[in-house]
This record gives sequence, C-alpha cells and structure tokens, in this order.
Amino acid sequence: MKRFVKLIATAALAVFTMSSCNNGGSNTDAVLENIHNRKSVREYTAEPVSDADIQTMLKAAMAAPTAVNFQPWRFVVINTREDLDALADKLPYAKMLKQAPLAIVVCGETLWMGGAENPFWAQDCSAATQNLLLAAEALGLGAVWTAAYPDAERCKSIGDALGLPSTVKPLCVVPIGHPAGENQPKDKWKPENIHYGRW
Repeated sequence: MKRFVKLIATAALAVFTMSSCNNGGSNTDAVLENIHNRKSVREYTAEPVSDADIQTMLKAAMAAPTAVNFQPWRFVVINTREDLDALADKLPYAKMLKQAPLAIVVCGETLWMGGAENPFWAQDCSAATQNLLLAAEALGLGAVWTAAYPDAERCKSIGDALGLPSTVKPLCVVPIGHPAGENQPKDKWKPENIHYGRW
C-alpha cells in the first residue's frame, strides 16, 4: 500500500512538473488564440464597460512599440450617451457609436520635442490601437477600428468635437462594448502573400 501511495505521489509530482514547464507553451497558445480570435464587433448590449476594463485596455495600448520611445499616443475616453451620439452623427462609418456604451479615440501628438514634425505618430498609434483591440478581445469585449486619419474632414470633426489641441490628430475611433450576438473572426491567412529572401 505504501508503495502504491508513493507511486501515485511521484506520478502527481511528474504531472505537476511537466505542466509547470509547459506554462510557456500554454501562454503562447493563449496569446495566439487571442490574436486569431480578434474580430470587428459592431453590435453591443447596453451593459457598461467597467473602469477596470478601460484601464486594462489603455495599459495594453501604451505597451505598444514606439519610434525612439516618444509615445505620441493620447486617448480620449467617451462614455456618456450624449457624447457618443454626437460623435456618431459626425462620422459616416461609426454609426455603431449610437449603441456602444464606450468609445476610445486614439490620437497622436504630431510634433516631436523641439517642434519638428513627427513622421511616425500614425504608425505608433496604429500599434497602440491593435494592442487595445487585442485587450478588448481578451476581456470578452467587442470593438471595431473606425478610421479618422488621413481623412481631413473626419479628423476636423473629431478634433472640433473633442477640443483636441492643434498638434494632436485623431487616428481612429474605437467603439467598445459587450457583444450582442455571435461574431466570428475572418480567416486572413494567405500564403501567396509571403515572399522569402526577395520578391
């Protein structure tokens, strides 16, 4: 009996050790699954998004890569019905704001320190937006990227509505909420778009 108990204990320890060693694999699987499950969600329930979830998404956004670590991103969080509806009225491709309980407007500082033009603000803010979308997916929320930049009219409408400084441009408006209904990610894997070494 003692030998049997010892055998069971040894087996349990081995399973525990193997699972501990494989945590990296599990984490990798979870990250890749989240990336592949991300989808554009345009319909939401009335349930509000918690302050904790908003902070989690913004922290993820600010973990993005950025040229010379300038971190040009600026974020405007909109969660009042009046402001969401007013913004929806100004943007032809963001009418889902009328249903969303939250939007985060991703903006960028267009000038470097010293006043020179920042040529990388849009790339940096795009990386931040992708992180934001992936965080929303991980939290079980639905979100969609609606473009502002480089459309001058949309940028002006958003800038005027939000009182943005003249050196800050909106890249996109991201409506966010708890998904209403089922949404499926698109399979975008196309090996024919890959070239090795040269075209």
